Amino acid sequence: MFGRVLTLASALVLTACTAANTQTNAAPVSPETSSLSKWNPYPVASKDAEFLKNTPDDFHPFVAACDPWDDWDKPAPPFKVYGNTYYVGTCGISALLLVGNDEHVLIDSGTEAGAEIVLRNIKTLGFDPKDITYLLYSHEHFDHVGGHAVVQKATGATVLGNRVSGPVFKTGLSPSNDPQHGMHDAMAPVDNVRVLEQLGTVIAGGLSVTAIETPGHSPGALSWHWQSCEGENCLTLAYADSLSPISREGFRFTDDPLLLARHEKGLEELAKIDCQILLTPHPSSSRMLKRMRTGKVIESAACAYYAMDRWRAMEKRLLDETTETASD
Repeated sequence: MFGRVLTLASALVLTACTAANTQTNAAPVSPETSSLSKWNPYPVASKDAEFLKNTPDDFHPFVAACDPWDDWDKPAPPFKVYGNTYYVGTCGISALLLVGNDEHVLIDSGTEAGAEIVLRNIKTLGFDPKDITYLLYSHEHFDHVGGHAVVQKATGATVLGNRVSGPVFKTGLSPSNDPQHGMHDAMAPVDNVRVLEQLGTVIAGGLSVTAIETPGHSPGALSWHWQSCEGENCLTLAYADSLSPISREGFRFTDDPLLLARHEKGLEELAKIDCQILLTPHPSSSRMLKRMRTGKVIESAACAYYAMDRWRAMEKRLLDETTETASD
């Protein structure tokens, strides 16, 4: 594994440089014209967003309401990210609504309590939660999908899972090979779960959102990418999983070579995505708050640089594990 570290790092650097210089067919979009650089929210249809009117003009409402690494269940104002992509999560946990012609897709639901905020935010934006056809996920931990049962019951949406996450949704229990197995309480089982061998491209209402398997933080973790357009200006957005090597006491990534191999492959695939806007399950992980403060939300090769950062974190974890073994 250690012999491949430099090879992977070099590949990610090359991907980053290539992506940064890739010319797309879409019309150029500057940070100044991106939705995230303007604080004014999407027109609301609920009194829940009245406080937005009192937000200073030089602050995005999310920045004004939320702090870095904020509480998971703290209400946050919903807003348009870009085109047909909307942030409907809490201050500490992301949830994204992709709006189609007559069907919508929701990625992540937050905790059980956070799911109620997500549903309210969707209504605040003027959308009907019952138009959500598919409920997707980043990784199968309670802080991001603990509210899936709540959202599924309220919307009738189909929950999509892969061979690893599907059983977790159906039982509410994490598998023994999850690095965080035993650290969290069980989740409410979810109805109407469709389990696929692997998730590829999900299509609904003219939407097309593609998954890549990025295990590591959890065994069934996924990252997603899609295009959103404003007029003729189209950008590639990515919702990249947490990918941090956090685990219960006693778990060793070096003892699970299959998970490590899948983790490495997932990072390589993530680095190939030429995304211009990067979002993550925890807003602060992708520096979303910093981008909103500066208005510089478009970042060339954001996915490649994020993948490099996540690999460095795993490299450090593996080194720590090896050092601990040597000292035993």
